[in-house]
Parts: sequence; structure tokens; C-alpha cells
Amino acid sequence: MHEATRQDAANRSTRRWPATWLALAIAALATTAMAAPEKILLAAEDDWPPYSSVRADRSGPEGFAVDVVREAFATQGVQVGFVVVPFARCMLMARTGEALGCFDATVLDDNRDTYHWHETPMFHEELAVFGRAGGSRRDMTLAKLEGSTVGYTVGYTYPPAFFRNPKIRRVSAKSDRVLLEMLNAGRVDYILANTAPAYLRINASAKFKGRVEKVGSLSVDGFWIAFTRADPKGRRMALVFERGLQALKADGRYDTMQAAFRKRVGF
Repeated sequence: MHEATRQDAANRSTRRWPATWLALAIAALATTAMAAPEKILLAAEDDWPPYSSVRADRSGPEGFAVDVVREAFATQGVQVGFVVVPFARCMLMARTGEALGCFDATVLDDNRDTYHWHETPMFHEELAVFGRAGGSRRDMTLAKLEGSTVGYTVGYTYPPAFFRNPKIRRVSAKSDRVLLEMLNAGRVDYILANTAPAYLRINASAKFKGRVEKVGSLSVDGFWIAFTRADPKGRRMALVFERGLQALKADGRYDTMQAAFRKRVGF
């Protein structure tokens, strides 16, 4: 009698093993799924060092903005893949939903409602006026550019007043590098360019260094990721990135990254 009872108990225990292992396997799979990072695709500008540009080996983007984007999302369990394209293409991909977002973008009246934006800019950068060295002007403003020929980069964002002013003769270029060449060759009187990217190119080239300099400041602007409105994930990822950016700032990593970046580029 007692032997039969023990055998029944053993049989029940044996029957429970498959169910137990199945439950453990399901739990393990669920844990793995929860731990797996969400993956998104962002478009990164290809020619705006030191913030975002394509690597020399064309393997992907590099720069301060790239690092901030990657690390901020990582704090929220999101893994970012990048496609590196010219800025105009970058913004188009974000607008149509081909990519979930594009950086580095500024918020203007004409694009404010086209994209979703996170609250805090990734960084700030000066928009400056550059001229040939040796000139007497160091206080150039938009108003003082009237009567001059001024170069700008196609697809980049500038003050609306720059395009509305009929007294400024505007000449477009496909990149900041071409702008500097135009200025150095005397084809334009001035160019508009962001300070750090411009000086990075100037200091790296013997034909620009000592011959081109900043002669005025127009504004200091914030730069964001422009998230798509064509995909419902766009709005959510704007909020996720904001949380990640605040996490980087709260634990001191943002300041550490920024200090290392400034030391690396010499600003």
C-alpha cells in the first residue's frame, strides 16, 4: 500500500518535469525578448564635421552628434542604425518615413509642424559670417551684408531674412568646402557657415588657414533630430530620445563627451 503510494507520487513528479521545463523555457524566451534592444534607422548628415560626417572608409557616420544620438538611445534600450546621406536627402527621408529621423536639424517656422521634435537640443552652434583675412570689418550682420555677394550651402537652414532681403546677392554652393573655395578665390565677398565646422576645415587646409576668418556672428542655434510624422513611432522616439538625452546630462556623461570632443577638434 505504502509502496504503491510512493510509486504514484514518483510518477506524478516525473510527469511534472516536462511542464516545468516548458515553463522555464517560455520564461527564458520572454526575458530574452524583453532584453533585446529595439532597433531603429536614422539618417545622418554626411558632410558636416565635427558633428556628423561619413567616415573615411565609408563605413558609417562619425562625430559628436552621432555619439550623442547613439549613447542617448542606448540608455533607453534602443539600438540605432544609420544611413549616411546629404542633408537635403536626410530631411526628405525623415519627412517621408524612409528613416525614422534626420540629424542635425534646426527648428524653423516652416518645418516646425513637418516633423516631431524632442524638447532639448542636442547641442548649440554659432552661425557666423566669414570673409577674407585682412579686411577691416569684424562686426558683420545681415543688414551689413546688403550690397555684398554672399555664399551659402544648398539645403542648410539660414535666417528667413537672409533669403527675403533683395539687397543681398546670394550665391549657392553644394557644400561648406566649396563655399570656402569660392571665398578664397574671390568669387564671393562673404559666406555664411557654422563656426566649428568652418574652422575645422580652415585649420586643416593650408590654402584656407590664415586667409579666411570669421568677421561676424548671426545667431547661436540649437540642433535636433527631426523625427518623422509618417510613422507612428516618430513621436514616441522623440520622447524616448529626450529621456535618453536627459539621462546623459544627469549622470555627467554628456559633459564628459563634450569636453573630449572639444579637445579633439581644438575648440
